[in-house]
Amino acid sequence: MSTHSEIKRVTTRTLLSMKEHGEKISMLTAYDFSMARIFDDAGIDVLLVGDSASNVMAGHETTLPITLDQMIYHAQSVVRAAKRCLIVVDLPFGSYQGNSKEALNTSIRIMKETGAHAIKLEGGEEVAESIKRIVGAGVPVMGHLGLTPQSIYKFGTYAVRAKEEEEAEILLDNARILEDSGCFALVLEKIPASLGKQVAEMVKIPVIGIGAGMHVDGQVLVMHDMLGITKDFSPRFLRRYLSLYDEIKDATGRFISDVKSKDFPNEKEQY
Repeated sequence: MSTHSEIKRVTTRTLLSMKEHGEKISMLTAYDFSMARIFDDAGIDVLLVGDSASNVMAGHETTLPITLDQMIYHAQSVVRAAKRCLIVVDLPFGSYQGNSKEALNTSIRIMKETGAHAIKLEGGEEVAESIKRIVGAGVPVMGHLGLTPQSIYKFGTYAVRAKEEEEAEILLDNARILEDSGCFALVLEKIPASLGKQVAEMVKIPVIGIGAGMHVDGQVLVMHDMLGITKDFSPRFLRRYLSLYDEIKDATGRFISDVKSKDFPNEKEQY
């Protein structure tokens, strides 16, 4: 049994304590009431209302198109369901990069309108001023380094980041900057495992990985990938715990067949 299985609500302090005690942090994305309720009931530590909703919920090629209003809608749905876990909401592309005042206003709007517990934003030194301003207003901030999907057109690829020493040094510097700026936790995406280990040992705040190796303080996956609802996305870091695409397709086929053959509804399934 985990040391925090009996707590009533996971907080930012809980995550810090988990890192200090060597207990790994579990985190998944969620975008709707029904799935968030299942994850929370299962005992997940953190739910991220990710801008990945742009991909998996809306069908966009990147995370860029999703709007602040849409993120707030998804976050409201998740907050209504979750009673125990910490809920973090991504700031969508274009809602914070311009200046720190805009970043603060976006964060306050999310907190007030959704009831979530924290926000997450991408970037290093260039967003440090925004992080300080948001944290200064009392809003917890989770950082995100490595592969930052909102910058995909700058990178031009979803390949592993920071394999070269120069980029690795920049990432290490940015991790220190994010911690010093007041982030309560940090997501590292798609970087070498050795670098993930280095960051986790260097900073006092929890480091949660997605393709960052086993030596970080926790792991996050996108819900649709973990459950096997997606089929055309198979990075090395992904472990599918179910194959729901095939199972749901099969169930739908059986429903169609039963309706066509007049087997459904039967005598017991009508009034």
